[in-house]
Amino acid sequence: MLQKINLHNVLFLDIETVPIKEEFSDLSETQQQLFNDKTAYQRKEGEAAASFYHKAGIWAEFGKIVCISVGFFAAKQKQREFRVKSFSGEEKELLLEFKSLLENYYNGSRHMLCAHNGIEFDFPYLARRMLILGVSLPKILSMHGKKPWQIPHLDTMQLWRFGDFKQYTSLKLLANVLGIPSPKDDIDGSQVAEVYYREKDLKRIITYCEKDVITVAQVLLKMRQEPLLHSEEIDIQSQ
Repeated sequence: MLQKINLHNVLFLDIETVPIKEEFSDLSETQQQLFNDKTAYQRKEGEAAASFYHKAGIWAEFGKIVCISVGFFAAKQKQREFRVKSFSGEEKELLLEFKSLLENYYNGSRHMLCAHNGIEFDFPYLARRMLILGVSLPKILSMHGKKPWQIPHLDTMQLWRFGDFKQYTSLKLLANVLGIPSPKDDIDGSQVAEVYYREKDLKRIITYCEKDVITVAQVLLKMRQEPLLHSEEIDIQSQ
């Protein structure tokens, strides 16, 4: 049961990704052909791979991580405090910093990661990008040889499904129906690549990512039937 989980053992997270190169033409001929093959069934009939490239960030083979935001409940006796921190910049460096956090503070048998759609996106994406960049996987992201009940991952989208796998529920929709303030008050995921490459406004992406982490924590609190976090209980670490 969710109520039995110690929230101090849970690391909430969200990642923001963009295409590995700004334009399709920046890819090598081999990469262009591979992207064409990879997306053949996703594109509309007659749609060229180049015109579909703005979505490349959703695949770890053709995208990269530009921000990882995490949040955790600090161990305090008399009041709640939810601390938020972000890793951004050059991809390999931010992955190494994130890995260090996991290995130093989230390497025990009771520790868990929590994200919205994390099982299908965030967790495998992180693992794949680490392997691509030569970063060894921390224990909490390594799934090899583990049985389903041994995997230390919580997914608020999976929890909301209650066993129903027919549809995807966005974090924005889930927040709305649960009465949680929407995190999507500026940009959304489809705009991240443009903000990164055209506007070069990484700080805006970080803020967006941090809001999602806070919302994931709020969703889990709501599912546990606990009071939502108030603004004074949230501490966003300086970037």
